[in-house]
Amino acid sequence: MRFTSVSVAIALVALSVSTSLYGQRADDQIDARSMALLQQGRQAQAAGDLSGAVDSLETALAVDPRNREAFVTLGDIARARDLPGKAIRYYRHALTLDPNDTVAMRGEGEALVAKGAMDKANEVLANVRTICNGGACPDGDRLAAAIAKGPPPTATASTETPSPETAQ
Repeated sequence: MRFTSVSVAIALVALSVSTSLYGQRADDQIDARSMALLQQGRQAQAAGDLSGAVDSLETALAVDPRNREAFVTLGDIARARDLPGKAIRYYRHALTLDPNDTVAMRGEGEALVAKGAMDKANEVLANVRTICNGGACPDGDRLAAAIAKGPPPTATASTETPSPETAQ
């Protein structure tokens, strides 16, 4: 009698655990609603509606936070808006989901170049080249071109001293 209640409890635990595992989605399966919102966001981006694109992409991530492509697209939009710090954050979210995503690495490297962090951009380029295994790598080539071009010029104060006539 003592063993019957224990064995029934173990059987119930085994049944509930197996049922909950059976109902879960695979890790690589992204929610279809999230993918539809991703497509809406990309269409809005192509149409030039960056605010609408961001709204659709953020909704896609709310539906399924494993949508790596939505993070990459948000990073691209942030770079288009000259927000390299925000772009880097989005690309790093994508890289936490797939550390070997060369598209996200290229985007992160280009954002680092825009921010002036050339050493880190070169590290990212080395990682991209490692993943490509010495073969043809268009993402590595684009990042190398961005690094060679260098960071964009920034507006700085004039170093000239004002003439005495204009100073008075």
